[in-house]
Amino acid sequence: MGGENTRPVEPGIVTDFRDRMSYGSYLDLGTLLGAQHPVSAPEHHDELLFIIAHQTSELWLKLTLHELSAAKAALARDDISVALKCIARVKHIQKSLTEQWSVLATLTPTEYSQFRGFLGNASGFQSFQYRAVEFILGNKNAGVLPVFESDPEAHALLSRVLAEPSLYDEFWRHLHRVGLPVPESALQRDPASAYTLNRDLIPLVKHVYENPHENWEAYESFEELVDLEENFQLWRFRHMRTVLRVIGTKPGTGGSSGVGFLQRALDLTFFPELFSVRTEVGR
Repeated sequence: MGGENTRPVEPGIVTDFRDRMSYGSYLDLGTLLGAQHPVSAPEHHDELLFIIAHQTSELWLKLTLHELSAAKAALARDDISVALKCIARVKHIQKSLTEQWSVLATLTPTEYSQFRGFLGNASGFQSFQYRAVEFILGNKNAGVLPVFESDPEAHALLSRVLAEPSLYDEFWRHLHRVGLPVPESALQRDPASAYTLNRDLIPLVKHVYENPHENWEAYESFEELVDLEENFQLWRFRHMRTVLRVIGTKPGTGGSSGVGFLQRALDLTFFPELFSVRTEVGR
């Protein structure tokens, strides 16, 4: 049956789900949609926005980790095509994550101040998935591990990712195995330490950029990694600006200095040689 401005339900559409898997059961929507638990009293209208914005970010971060882990494994077996496919997907996820800040930015300082006090010390700084993404990309920092000691699973994950080679480490190892002259310093570095600029790599990176057709695989990969870092920095910038817009320069709920702490994250880099070489190319 259908009336004006309706679309008739086709006869073949399944309606009996007593013995079938439905959309809701497949996605476990009961659990997902029941996972929002505002703590303000009385419950503030805008707290639901705050919770959902962060929960959806965590879902995207879960997928980001899934794809970056797959990319790293692909590089370890020298399957660069699969690695680049995973990275391309992450780049689209990053765009979604960055755009989400515009939704949270609709929260005014007045609105947020009316329920912020109920959050206690809960803070995005405690996102173990965000830390794992930073670690897998090379921004490793053992100093944050104590934050996660009360969550054994999160602590174990971060400890493992900290000790393992990063995506960038695996990338240089891959280039070495396919015959490029990657210096030993890039192959033997301590994977648990934060990645820093290795000037030994600059001649190789410069050669690839100045001879792209003879080194297309490496050339394309360099640019994909540059995209990845730029997208991450855009996310960091939008995060910092959204916090500034909503709470100004107040300290963070987790004990950080707030905007100043977030601003310093913009100085952190994942793939420094790929940016440093731009000063050298063409000289």
